[in-house]
Formats: sequence, structure tokens, C-alpha cells
Amino acid sequence: MGNTDTQHVAELRAIIADFLKKRLDDRLDKLKDDDPKRAELRRQFIPENWLEDAANRVKWIQAVTHSLKPIHPDAKGTNLYSPPSAQPVQTVVGSHCLGNEFVSDVVGNAAALDVYKFLKLEHRGRTLLALSTARDADLTAALSSDAPQAQTWVAAFAGLAERRGRAASHTLAKQIYWLVGDDPHDDASFHLLAPLYASSLAHRIYQTVQDDRFSEEAIAARQARKEGKYSVRSVREYPDLAIQKLGGTKPQNISQLNSERRGENLLFASLPPTWRSTDVKPLLGTESMFPRFSRRTEVRQLVKALLTFLKSDPTRNLETRKRRAKLVNNIIDEFLQFSAELRSLAPGWSQMPECRLSRPEKYWLDREGVEWALALEGLPLPADNAERTSALFANWLNAQLRDPLPMGDPEFLEWRNRMYEEIKAEEREGRHDN
Repeated sequence: MGNTDTQHVAELRAIIADFLKKRLDDRLDKLKDDDPKRAELRRQFIPENWLEDAANRVKWIQAVTHSLKPIHPDAKGTNLYSPPSAQPVQTVVGSHCLGNEFVSDVVGNAAALDVYKFLKLEHRGRTLLALSTARDADLTAALSSDAPQAQTWVAAFAGLAERRGRAASHTLAKQIYWLVGDDPHDDASFHLLAPLYASSLAHRIYQTVQDDRFSEEAIAARQARKEGKYSVRSVREYPDLAIQKLGGTKPQNISQLNSERRGENLLFASLPPTWRSTDVKPLLGTESMFPRFSRRTEVRQLVKALLTFLKSDPTRNLETRKRRAKLVNNIIDEFLQFSAELRSLAPGWSQMPECRLSRPEKYWLDREGVEWALALEGLPLPADNAERTSALFANWLNAQLRDPLPMGDPEFLEWRNRMYEEIKAEEREGRHDN
């Protein structure tokens, strides 16, 4: 077997023996002491017996970094084992970014996944699979004193990461014609690409997102931000994150890593950028947000329509109430849109010396900026901002209609309650929290 490290061989044998003992003990614990199956299990887990069986079953599975079944569960074609070190360095994010710290996946018959768990065992920073692929002499010696037998097993285990047969796609797989030449009218100017699912990259992304969302350190960092305190760890947010379930109730049929994720595949939001008009500027040099709001074309038209309708002294019936409610609701929608545009500005603009808005208006339009300022001063957050904002809106609308109409407390309460209901509806939908 060539030169071997006696201590290394002994350590590898101990790792293998410990793995088999734990699996045997798990099986025996489920049987009664007098169960005749116990003797058969003990025979199966004798190292030479189990290793021979594992070497035969390893062909049922394949180690991959890029798999086909996530594209379509019934697709049959080529899966690839392409570690990051084998890929060219690109200027975009891809599985080449994973470096040496990547996790390979496995596809195939779930009945052979125990073989994969065996080959994932690590010693001195290398897995048994990596040692098998390198035809490591110490691993060969550790598997068996019968050199030809041990070499056969090592070769079988190494085959886990090797491509099986010719590269092939499938009718259920995705295929893309990619222009590589200069003439799109010439078929020879295209390559036919068959994209695969970058399983190792998807798993790293999943682990990173889970850590950023649910780890104790991430939770503590978010709490520190909320309290206005310093945190060594940054807070990362993933807005509009979607989860695609792969494999249904049997995620293991897709792959081993998919099973570990319970079939969850994370999809980041792929949306066009939010358009911010150049007209959206901080409200500076004014003591109220309503003068700018009143100048909006849609607002002027709606207020004029409402005033004209009320001045006509319409009959007090259901139809009149519906029409009035529709006009008021449209004005409220414009106010909420106006507010949303100002909230799209970078947080903190309301803390500029030039901003003379009242504190309720600052908190309504620049919540995060006000929260930071209050936290630094050690002051509590406002608890009634929705009520205050609704009252400000009702006062403004009454003022728009008061000349020549008599607007008093009943109208004020009507406008305030309608606005308050809309704000609460937004809170329930998660669009704004006040």
C-alpha cells in the first residue's frame, strides 16, 4: 500500500468504528433485547461487511454541486460535481465564490444516504470522500488489511463524485439558446445551454440568511438597533423574501441538502427599482406638511369636486353618503401616497435644523429618523401617532371646506375616523407601522 502514517491510519479506523457503532446502537435501541433481528444487525455492522455493502450501494447516489431535479423532479439527465476550485473566477456572484468551505450535495436513492454520511466524516480537515478521490494510502490501509479489497472500496467511494456516462439533458430540463456568434440568423452562432441548480451555492445562501434572521447574535443586533445602541454585528434585512418548496412532502427525493432545508429554497426579490421622482424632497422650511400636499394636482381636483358636491346641497340619502365617502377616500389615498413618497427618502431628514415640522408629522413621515433621535435623548416613542395624524388630516380637510361651508365637530370626527381606519388597515397589511 506504499508509505503510510501509522497514527493517521489508527485515527481513521477509530472514526470509522465510531460511526458504525453509533448507527448500530441507534438500530438496536429500537429493538427488544430478545429480538432475533439484533444478531443480524450486529453482523451487518461488522466493518468489513458494512464497507462491502456500502461500496456496492454507493453507485445508487452521486455527489453533486449542480443538480437537475430542482429544475424538474422528473427530469433525468446529467448532474455535475464541479467544486469552486475547478471553476473560472468571474466578476459576478456564483458558486466559484464559495472557496474551499463548500458543502457538496448528493442525489439518488435515499436508501444509500448513509453511505454519503459516512463519506462526509472528516479527519484533519479532509473528508473521507476527499481522501478517497485522492486515493489516500492511509485511508486505504484503514479500510482493510486486504490491499486489493481496500483499493476496490476506495475506487468505489471515489466514484461518488465522478460523472456517470455521457453528458445529457432531458425534455423536462430547461434549455437556453445563447448567442455566441455575430449573426442571430445563423444557427451555428448559438450554444445550447442546459442550466443546472447550483445546490452548494443555494445551501450557503440558505445558511447565511438563516443566521442573519434567527441566530442569537442577529437577534441581539436588531434589539440594539431598536434601542439605539451600538452592535459589533451588522443587521441584514431581506425584504420580500419568498420560499419555494422543492420535493413536496418528500424533499429527500430532490437531494440531501434539500432534505436538510426541509425543501426550502429561498428566492430573493427580483423587482424593478422603486422609482423616486426628483420632486420628492424633504419638507424643509415649513411648519406643516399640508401646504405641499394641497398643491398636488390630484388633491386640488378631488377637494374641488368634494366642495362642489357639498355646495349643491344634495339630498340626504344613501347615494349621497356613498358619493361623499368615495371622494373622501380618494383624498385619503392621495395623502397616504404622498406620505409613502416622503418615507422613501433616506431616514433622518426630519432631524435637519431646517425641518420645522411638528413632532407628530416628523414621526409620521420619518419614523426611523425620529426613533434614532429619541433613543439618543433617552425619550420614549410616541404611542398615539396614528390618532394625531388622523386629527391633523381632519383639521386640514375641514379648513379646505369651511369657506363657504360650515364645518364643525361632526365633520371633523367623520374625516378623522376614516383616516384612522385607513392607517390601521395599512398597519395590519404591514405596509406601515405606527
